[in-house]
Order: sequence, then C-alpha cells, then structure tokens
Amino acid sequence: MKRVADIIREHHDAIVRLWTAEATRAASARGLDEPELKNIMPTYLASLATGEPLGVATAMRRKHVESHVAARLRQGFHVAEVVEEFALLGRCISMMWSTAPREARPDVVEVEQLFIELHGASAAVIELFSEHMRDDEQTEKRYLRLIQNVASEALEVDAASLRERLVEVLELVMEGLGAQGGLLLLNEPEQRKFVMVASAGVAREALARYVPTLETMPLAAQVPGLTGDEGTSAEDAEATVLKVDEDLHRSGIQALLGLRLATHHALIGVMCVGLAEARDFTARERRRLESLGEQLTVHLDNAKLYSDLRAKVAALQSERELRERFVSVLAHDLRGPLSAAKMGAQLLIRRPETLDERRDLARRIDQNIERTDRMVRDLLDANLIRAGRRLALQLAPCDLDVIARDVIEELSLLHGERFLLVAPEQQVRGNWSADQLRRALWNLVSNAVKYGASDAPITLIVARTEQGACVSVHNEGRMIPRADQQTLFEPFTRTRSAREGLAKGWGLGLTLVWGCARAHGGKVTVVSEESTGTTFTMELPPDSAPYQPRE
Repeated sequence: MKRVADIIREHHDAIVRLWTAEATRAASARGLDEPELKNIMPTYLASLATGEPLGVATAMRRKHVESHVAARLRQGFHVAEVVEEFALLGRCISMMWSTAPREARPDVVEVEQLFIELHGASAAVIELFSEHMRDDEQTEKRYLRLIQNVASEALEVDAASLRERLVEVLELVMEGLGAQGGLLLLNEPEQRKFVMVASAGVAREALARYVPTLETMPLAAQVPGLTGDEGTSAEDAEATVLKVDEDLHRSGIQALLGLRLATHHALIGVMCVGLAEARDFTARERRRLESLGEQLTVHLDNAKLYSDLRAKVAALQSERELRERFVSVLAHDLRGPLSAAKMGAQLLIRRPETLDERRDLARRIDQNIERTDRMVRDLLDANLIRAGRRLALQLAPCDLDVIARDVIEELSLLHGERFLLVAPEQQVRGNWSADQLRRALWNLVSNAVKYGASDAPITLIVARTEQGACVSVHNEGRMIPRADQQTLFEPFTRTRSAREGLAKGWGLGLTLVWGCARAHGGKVTVVSEESTGTTFTMELPPDSAPYQPRE
C-alpha cells in the first residue's frame, strides 16, 4: 500500500490544480486572481508530504495555516469559507486514490491521520479568527482610519510636506504594534534604488545605515516590469523577520520586522518596525503589520497615481500654451512674406505691360514664396521628429567644407564679415544629404548670431574624425544654463534668455539640427561655459546609407 505522503508528492500539482478549480467557484465573487486565491496552500500541501507524522501539528504547518488565515482576513473571507478550503483540500487529496487499485491506496489509519491533521488545521483557523475578531478588530480599524485620514490629507500637499505626513503614518504603525523604531523606504524604479522617506523612534541613524543591507534582501527584490517576474504572490505581503546587525543592537533595536509594500504590478516600498526587546514577533503582530501595510500600500499607490496625473495635467497645460503661442508666431511670420508676395503679384496684374521692367519684383515674389515654403517644410519636419520618425534624406556624395562655406557666404550678406571657417586642405567628403546639412548649419550659425556676443567672431570648424567627420559652430557670449541644455533639442523649446530677448523664433532650429544628425546616423552635442562660450558639434558617419530605414 502507498503512503499518503508519497501520493501527495506524486500528485502535488494535480491536487493544487483541482483545489484551485474548486475553490475558484466559491471565491469567484470576490474577484481574486489565481495567486491571491492559491495563497500558500501549495506550500501547506507540500508540508504534509515531508514524512513527519500526520495528525500531530508541527510548528511549520501551524505557521502556514497562520499565514493563510492572515491573507484571508485581509481579503475579507468568513471563517466558514476558510474552514471549507481545508475540507476541500482533504477531498482533493482523497480523489487521487479513489479510483486506484487497493494496493495503490493508503492505509486506513494514515487516511484517518490525514483528516485529523486537516481537522486540526480547521480548528486552528477558527481559533485564529476568533482571536483576531476578539482582540484586534476595533484597534486595527482605528489605526486604519487614522492612516487613511493622514494619507488622504497628504494628497493635497507638496513632496516635502508629504514626507512629514509619512512620518506620522509610520508613527501610527509603530504605536499599533508597540514598536520602538521604524523605517519607511519608497522604491524609485527608474533609478533602481530605494529612498528613505521616513524614520521614527529610536535608532534612526542606525536604521538609515541599515538601508544598503536591506536592499540586498529578497524583501526588497524588484517586481514585474523590472525583472520579468509573472507577478507578486500572497507571500510578498507577509511580514518577514529581519536579521539585526550589531549597529542596530547597539542603538537599541533588538528585533526587526520588515514588510514589502507591493501591488501586483510594482514594488511601492519597504516598511520595517523594530522592538527594543529581544523576542519573536507574535502572529498577531505580524498580521497587524500586514493589514496596516496593505492599507498604506493602497494610499501610496494612489498618491503616486495622483502625482503622475498632476504632472500630466501640467504637461498638457504647458503644451496647450505652447501651441497657442506657436500658432500666434506662425501666423505673424507667415503673414509677412505672403503679404509681400500678394502685393507684388497684384501690382504685376494691374500693370502687365511693365512686366519686363519689373523682373526684380518677380524675383522678390519668388523669394518670399520660397521663404514661406521653407517655414512650412521646417514645421512639417519638426513634427516628424517629434513623432519619433526620421527625416527623409536624399543622399549623394558631397563636401562638408563646401556646404559650410556656402552657409557662411549667404549669412555674410546679412551679418557682415564676422565668420571664420577652419577646414583641412583636402575636402571632407561623405555620402550625405547636402540640403539637410545646409539647413542644419544655417540654423546653428544663425543661432550663434542671435544669441552670441555681437562683437566676437563666430567660428566654424570642419574636420575629419576616426568615425567620419564633424562640424562645430562656436560663439562667445553668455553660457546656456545647464538646465536648459537638457531640453535644447526638443521641438518648440527656447531658453529663458531667448524668450526674454529681442530675437524671435519658433524653437525649431535645434530640433531640426538634432533630427538631421540622427537621420544621418550621427549625433549633435553642446558644450557651454561662461569662460569659453558655446560650441555645438555635429558628428557624422562617412556614409549615411546604412542608417536609412528600409522601404
């Protein structure tokens, strides 16, 4: 005959699947997902197959029952529902041998011991529920209500004030557990690190020094989106006894209990509470920390969502203001060349007999139309870049130094002989788009004229590099603030000094420069210092064909 333990080990996964399917019907109205429903039942089932005698409750099995009950309490289960879960487990186990031949069935005595074990688990469930209802319900509700009040008020304050309110929350948790010290860390997923936002009670400095140790523990392990895990389980919400180092001992903390504050999609943070006496935390203290932590997790998650929402609203408002300002500038800038072209055309229509004598007027009309067309092309290209798409390039062999010289000659007609070109004797050739490079250099040099020192030369340097070629534009004058340097290449962005100055613009020039460099497979950088001025450098590969999107 087979032993019960052997049958459980052999059919463990099948029993869990059967139990889950049956339990789901009873719990479906709660909306629990599978990890929440299964909780630690698979672990408890495995403990029945360790070879230890059945019918005699062990400390490990008792711990599993306590953990299961604690989770069910947080999920709002009734005691009868949890008792039925253990009865259901017994039925699922017995089904594994119900159709088996006699020699493959367990001894009757072992079956009786199994159901005595499960009956003992059910009795423990009733005992734990009664203890919780009798001793903790009113006290826990009070602390939950206080935490909710503080957390709700914290939504209306700034980040600095929020940290002060989180200290109040931590102090409430400590009071609820009779703890003498506490620590609250929040997860910064983008930086992949924890930030201590609150500490209270004794040993604050020692708890702060304990953070690096805490970050290496499974308690602080990252969750989905960062490690690719399927999700958090009910065990993630269990309080964990942490090792107390000598530093904490000397500072007055002799026992430490930690809790992951995690949703099913993210790790919000970690909370720890410490005791001044060296003893184990009771099951009731663990359950209370888990319940208060769950409430705090909800509020912290809501606070993050609220903060993200406010940031998005602010971004949308900023974008709307930018769009309105841009439309106003666009209308003003386009009206000039279009009005000049219209007036010239009307004059030619009224005096067609003087057409031959008015060729200069026709040329100005053409120039104004070309200027308008260039504005529209810039706008369309900037929108392409903003949408994350690459500029379309017409590649052909061209000389970077020739392009730079053409740009200088054109701008010299407008601004005089204040440009200096430094280029090697041999031409710097590559497979590039001459039109796009010309526009990019024209924008860089024009910006140097607008925002650089008016009494200092503007220098263009064309050079060969190991990676291909580069061209830089340097001007003296005020440095670009470092905060502005981070957003210089974003569409419709102008520095504060540019907005306050006399020079007008759309804030598209540097975006087009960035888009040109990217489309060629290169990059553009800026270095700006008060003592040395500002230098924009565009680096290009020798052949941009491999960087073009496939049709």
